[in-house]
Amino acid sequence: MTAADGREVARGGHDVPEPTAERVAERTGMFGPPGTGDTSGYGGLVRTVTMPPAAARPYGSWFDEAVDVLAEVLDGQGVRLDDAVERVVVTDPRARGEGDGPSDDAELTLYVSREHLVAVCQVLRDDQDLRFELSLGVSGVHYPQDTGRELHAVYHLTSVTHARRLRLEVTCPDGDPHVPTTTGVYPTNDWHERETWDFFGIVFDGHPGLARIEMPDDWPGHPQRKDYPLGGIPVEYKGATVPPPDTRRQYS
Repeated sequence: MTAADGREVARGGHDVPEPTAERVAERTGMFGPPGTGDTSGYGGLVRTVTMPPAAARPYGSWFDEAVDVLAEVLDGQGVRLDDAVERVVVTDPRARGEGDGPSDDAELTLYVSREHLVAVCQVLRDDQDLRFELSLGVSGVHYPQDTGRELHAVYHLTSVTHARRLRLEVTCPDGDPHVPTTTGVYPTNDWHERETWDFFGIVFDGHPGLARIEMPDDWPGHPQRKDYPLGGIPVEYKGATVPPPDTRRQYS
């Protein structure tokens, strides 16, 4: 609930701090390359990169129940929820009025520590009140300025049984880009983890055959990382040659 002066107030009438997004970087241009590599014509564009804040209870919808069930089952295995889940985030692109709860488009994201990733996935898949039996894949994100957690692996899970969807996010540093494989829980993540390693360099420990899936076997580096050179190789197209991006005309 919200007071007349705009302050966020808990149900008991006490003030509660409003969650704020964590600022990690400032990007310039369309794609954020360093130097003069931006040939998009948007070199003057400046954007702030932030991490979403942790949500406050009650989360709304089925989110509270799911987190409570996960906490109960993990506790029975000797794992505290606070150790396994770093923070709970609720994003709602169609947020409604105060007290109405999240919309049907709201999403629940659990930021999970990599040490407990497999255990969390196992509970989410097997518990009868959760039943997230389908993984839609694994993708990567690179935040060079997010010190100590530059690489993010993102998992989209779906419960066919309960018609629900859930997102997991795991971070690891550039200097130790290791995350345990989830193929033992979700076998379909085999190729998705290979693609994420290929493009972002996240090493999925225990993967049955971690090898490039998109780029040639001898390709240097991981091309979807933000610090990967923007330039490429000349491409011939119907008799014409398209030069690498960093050698094209500059607009800014």
